[in-house]
Amino acid sequence: MTALHGRSRLALRRRRLRLWWLRFSQPVLGPFRSRWRSSLRLRTMTITASITTVMIFVAGVFILTNVGDDLYSSRRDQALADSARATLAAQSVLDSSNATDRARLTTLVDSVRRAVLDTSSSSMIYLRRQPGQVDVSDAPVDSNTSQSLVDAVTDDLSESLRDTDAPQHWQPVSVPDETGVSGPGIAVGSTLSFPSGVGNYDLFIGYNFSDTEESLNAIQRTLLITTIGLLALIISLVWVISRSVFRPIRAAADASHRLAAGDSDARMPLQNDEHFDVLSENFNNMAGTLQARITELDELSDMQQRFVSDVSHELRTPLTTIRLASEVLRGQQDAMDPSQGRAVEVLGTQIDRFETLLGDLLEISRYDAGRITLETEPTNLVALARDVIDGIQPLSKSMIELRPIGGYGTVDVDARRIRRIISNLVGNAAEHGEGRPVVVTIDSNAAAVAVTVRDWGVGLKAEDIERVFDRFWRADPARKRTFGGTGLGLAIAREDAAVHGGLLEAWSRPGEGANFRLTLPRGDASAFVSPLPLIPDDVSIEETDPGTTGGWLRRPFRRVWKERTK
Repeated sequence: MTALHGRSRLALRRRRLRLWWLRFSQPVLGPFRSRWRSSLRLRTMTITASITTVMIFVAGVFILTNVGDDLYSSRRDQALADSARATLAAQSVLDSSNATDRARLTTLVDSVRRAVLDTSSSSMIYLRRQPGQVDVSDAPVDSNTSQSLVDAVTDDLSESLRDTDAPQHWQPVSVPDETGVSGPGIAVGSTLSFPSGVGNYDLFIGYNFSDTEESLNAIQRTLLITTIGLLALIISLVWVISRSVFRPIRAAADASHRLAAGDSDARMPLQNDEHFDVLSENFNNMAGTLQARITELDELSDMQQRFVSDVSHELRTPLTTIRLASEVLRGQQDAMDPSQGRAVEVLGTQIDRFETLLGDLLEISRYDAGRITLETEPTNLVALARDVIDGIQPLSKSMIELRPIGGYGTVDVDARRIRRIISNLVGNAAEHGEGRPVVVTIDSNAAAVAVTVRDWGVGLKAEDIERVFDRFWRADPARKRTFGGTGLGLAIAREDAAVHGGLLEAWSRPGEGANFRLTLPRGDASAFVSPLPLIPDDVSIEETDPGTTGGWLRRPFRRVWKERTK
């Protein structure tokens, strides 16, 4: 239990640390990370600057290390040579002396110290009798000119002088300069032989390397300034080169963006480079071809819209004449035999259907031409849906039920178009419901009002759902139409929903029926969540169902529809 508790606490700490890092790094690194992913120029400059900085740093460290070693070695060799000369001078003074008593030996020590000071470039001298020798009463006492040198001499250096035959030994020490500030240096030790059996003395001379350190610091400063200048020069050079290299790419991106935005005259200028000029010429040729093709398609679309509109209008006159003739025949139907009466009845039914088809063609041509005007008014969708159901129920074999969960408040819509949507959805559900009940549900929230029409008929396949809003498409062409559709109902219904800024969606599954959902935003809501689910609550959700990977959050299509119809 203790181990489990410890692992839990460790996992909690890791989670908190991860959350803290996300909160810290997102505002700081987020904009740079986003810019890094989207800018090839920034990546090129950053990578070049990073590699250059690493190379300069490695080269600088290498140069400084070698220069520092060379300066130190040269200064150390000078100090050793200087110490050797001073030691020889001091030993010469000792060798030429025949002092035997303490007074003369003390005077001899002073002479040795003066000889060292005169010969050596350093003023730090420490002379002491070598440890481990037999005491001599007349031996001169130790003397020094720098207490810091006395403190800097270590036992290792003393033992090296006593135990080895090398003429000189040295060690790095910290010694003060003329101002008293400690700096790097070395202490060089050598052995002097005094006359009259006095024994050996150790001579230590301290050398200050502060001048060498200052020279190295000056080199470091110069190298740092050179590095910064070189790095700035390289970054500026990369910036200028990248600006020059990416200028044709920016020109191509700008031209393609303008072309995608609808500017058919957008062209890519020449770049005075044979390869980029080929790209510019090919791009401009492609843009010209697209412009010609788009112009041709626009003309064909306009011709098609005018044709549909003109034909629909032109058919109105003969259709009116045929309807008048049909009404005359219908007035004489009682005097006809049953077969003739049936023919007159069928003629009237088909004329009604033909007139409905002409009306739908005119309506769809208005949508294609972008000549739609909404006549909005405060509308109660519950009352409107109830009126629609009351009109369709006598003609339907299915029981149509209205479930108004919400939506009792009014919403500003074009009541005629919304009535047409609901009538189409309820009529299709009653026709394909196989006699099973049809449920119309209405609900609302602060941002939207939704209407769903649910049936338990044969349902549709996944590939059929994608085409259910196509014009003149039927899932089963052999199915008999109870309400006599034209094949344009759902296409017009989706356009009616889009012009309101709403959304018309469909869900269906073979053997489990279908569910159509109309969602209308309240006012000018920039985003809305449908108050009703697209997938019914009585079915299991599958990964292939629409809406299972997203949410119900939708942006209104009114702006998109307006831009499309400009």
